[in-house]
Amino acid sequence: MSNSKNSLVPEAREALNRFKMEAASEVGVNLKQGYNGDLTSKQAGSVGGQMVKKMIQAYENGMK
Repeated sequence: MSNSKNSLVPEAREALNRFKMEAASEVGVNLKQGYNGDLTSKQAGSVGGQMVKKMIQAYENGMK
């Protein structure tokens, strides 16, 4: 079974962290490096939703 902390492309970890921080900033959630267990479910969901929205937008732009 795969562990989510072990990415298939180790170099992608830093890029994903930057992407997450950017998405959090866009929705007004203050993330810190490391553990963010003090976030509410709503805040965490907002960050994840913004990340998905940006990924879909990037994919659609690449199709043009």
